[in-house]
Amino acid sequence: MSDTPASKSARLRPILVTASAAAVFLILDLVTKSWAWENLRPPHKSIAAIGNWFHWSYSFNTGSAFGFLRGQDFSRPIFIVVTLITVVYMAALVRKLPTDRLYGFFAIGCIIGGALGNMHDRLLRQDTDALGQLHHGVVDFIRVCAPWNRGLCWPNFNVADIALVVGVLLLIPYLMFHAQPPETKEDSQEAKAAV
Repeated sequence: MSDTPASKSARLRPILVTASAAAVFLILDLVTKSWAWENLRPPHKSIAAIGNWFHWSYSFNTGSAFGFLRGQDFSRPIFIVVTLITVVYMAALVRKLPTDRLYGFFAIGCIIGGALGNMHDRLLRQDTDALGQLHHGVVDFIRVCAPWNRGLCWPNFNVADIALVVGVLLLIPYLMFHAQPPETKEDSQEAKAAV
């Protein structure tokens, strides 16, 4: 069954929301990582941005979130493939999900933008380790510590990670509660007739 002009028009707004969110987070991620690369990499030091608990602090993550599989040579192609699959799947959702609630499409855009931002680094960015060997990885530069204990800190992260977390937190309730098309009068009449 082909899409009607009305359904194509209804689909355009969610596509624009998805593409805009993805573009904003991707650009913001690349710009901030470039700044961190130029200004925070050794010999530069951590910069206290807000009090004792929020810092700009460079780290180079060769693994996934929170350093999982850090330093494993096989991890990079796995993460790239998983990212590509995720982006394709998210794009497919944009074509299928009901268009009446836009926050789900904003969530998808966040996930796509964040995934592409980190994939950019895994493909193109290299830094040396303590032994002087080059490795591909992702620039992380945001550090949040407990205000009462500066040594108690969340692992460094970046804007792409923020986008991914926001996207997942919004997409889960959307898929749970709003992923089914709204019931039409015809559907309701057919259900009553079947009883």
